[in-house]
Amino acid sequence: METIAAASGITSLTWLLIALPVAGALILLGSGRRTNAFGHLLGVATIAGSFVVAVLLWLNMLGKSSDQRATRDFLFTWMSLGRFKVDVALQLDQLSMAFVLLITGVGLLIHIYAVGYMHGDDGRRRFFGYLNLFVASMLLLVLADSFALLYVGWEGVGLASYLLIGYYQTRESAGPAAKKAFVVNRVGDIGMSVAIMVMFAAFGTVTFQGVFAAAPSASTGIVTAIGFALLLAACGKSAQFPLQSWLLDAMEGPTPVSALIHAATMVTAGVYLIARSNPIFEVAPNAQMGVIVVGVITLLAGGIIASAKDDIKKALAGSTMSAIGFMMLAVGLGKSGYVYAIAFLLAHGFFKAGLFLGAGSVMHGMNDQVNMRRFGALRSVMAITTLTFGLGYLAIIGIPPLAGYFTKDVIIESAMARNPIIGTAAVIGAGLTAFYMSRIFFMTFIGPKRWTQDVHPHESPVVMTAPMVILAIGSVASGYLLMRNQTLQRWLEPVTGFTEPDGALRPLVLTGITLAVVALGIIAAVVLFLRRPIPETAPSKVSVLVSAARRDLYGDAFNEAVFMRPGQWLTRSLVWVDNRVIDGAVNGVAAGLGGLSARVRRTQTGYTRSYSLVMLSGALLVIVLLWIVRL
Repeated sequence: METIAAASGITSLTWLLIALPVAGALILLGSGRRTNAFGHLLGVATIAGSFVVAVLLWLNMLGKSSDQRATRDFLFTWMSLGRFKVDVALQLDQLSMAFVLLITGVGLLIHIYAVGYMHGDDGRRRFFGYLNLFVASMLLLVLADSFALLYVGWEGVGLASYLLIGYYQTRESAGPAAKKAFVVNRVGDIGMSVAIMVMFAAFGTVTFQGVFAAAPSASTGIVTAIGFALLLAACGKSAQFPLQSWLLDAMEGPTPVSALIHAATMVTAGVYLIARSNPIFEVAPNAQMGVIVVGVITLLAGGIIASAKDDIKKALAGSTMSAIGFMMLAVGLGKSGYVYAIAFLLAHGFFKAGLFLGAGSVMHGMNDQVNMRRFGALRSVMAITTLTFGLGYLAIIGIPPLAGYFTKDVIIESAMARNPIIGTAAVIGAGLTAFYMSRIFFMTFIGPKRWTQDVHPHESPVVMTAPMVILAIGSVASGYLLMRNQTLQRWLEPVTGFTEPDGALRPLVLTGITLAVVALGIIAAVVLFLRRPIPETAPSKVSVLVSAARRDLYGDAFNEAVFMRPGQWLTRSLVWVDNRVIDGAVNGVAAGLGGLSARVRRTQTGYTRSYSLVMLSGALLVIVLLWIVRL
């Protein structure tokens, strides 16, 4: 386990990473319309400040040996109740540093892009306030030194995503989408809260250091329960099976939100949680296998869903599900996969953010249309968007020497070394990625134009295209830079550990197989979407699989059957018990006493003769009883 020193010097400024976007959110959301004129600039400036601080901290970390890079910045004690003590302290090590650079760097580019994208929007100041809150919450999540403080950032991200997904309050679909994301994430958050309670009950602490030190000596049942509870939490935040249904509906938010959620922040939180909790999963093999199963199911399901969507943003959302599935698969592989998961996560931050911003650029030029069946031939009028989107497309499908080739293929190699079935599923996922991403690119930028008469496509302004160009450069170079000479392996090994996978297939052979499957996916997309005309409306007569994919593989129906219907049944049962049993007992006693008192009241007539008759009858009854007793 890594050694963590007290923060000093520049590392004592770690809190500024969070404080700057928090200050921006408070000012933008609390000052009303007074900041309308410059609110967007303030929002960008606070994230830029955090990015500068992150770079300085990273450079300072590079100047230290690997065993001296982790620091803990204690701020104050939050709670101290008997044995339960939670400090507000920030842990900066190699793993959190990687996420901090991604969140602030890609987040800054998305903020800059949003200046142009949200131009003319009446609520732009409020939008940037929400963005700042989102980034601050995610930074707290990855910098926390305990599960309790991580939970605060975890819930902050959930709140901010709810506000951003439902930003367009006048749209009828925005509110339900935001509530769906909020509720589904609450289901996952039950796992986090249960895990924290079990940790404290078993170990007497919820700090990373305390829990990780105690986990190896704990019973298998305890660590397995904690592992599965953490996996449930990760499924909610990272939109993994069976809690993935909220992600496609999250496209109701503005496109910069989609890029922020799907690339640099929210959906990566679950991967971070599993990677951070690696000492727990290393001693809980059943929970670790659960992570692999969830990852495999999701990477295949996401690819199938993305292959059937005509909405460009929802197709990319399905792509995100699949990509995060690859990452979850990797972290489930243990020490032979943690580093590869983070490498793919970092590269994914570049090309997926670029793809979403490219989709937003297309929408900007197409009068906010999202139906790819009404696109086509946009390469002729949107050259920069086509080039940057194209580089992101080639990167995500793993074409050498772009980022996906260096970061996804190693996951497939490690999966194949673990189990041929798992590895084969990963190869199939790579083929699906090539198919649906080729479909998106061909339907949007290639082929004949299918534009409606009310659109006049044009290139986006430089404030939008400049971030797209930078992200495209990252899509090309990030994979090589991360994996060259085992750079990331050596960087993360003190935190996550690393073991080189040892498989039966040689890496070059497996790479050849993977590229062949990717080529088949591209060829299938060429045949279906370049060689054939694309109808303006989706065909109604389709296969069972396509029909299921259009309905998100019945994810909503599953959630309704598993979560909503049992909840309704339980609620109705409790209402029946309350009305018929509890209220029935209370009302029955009241009614009985009322009826008895009414009958007794009838004997109180006020007539002396009636009372005399009762007294005489009572006396006679006593005499008769005494006579019977004497006999």
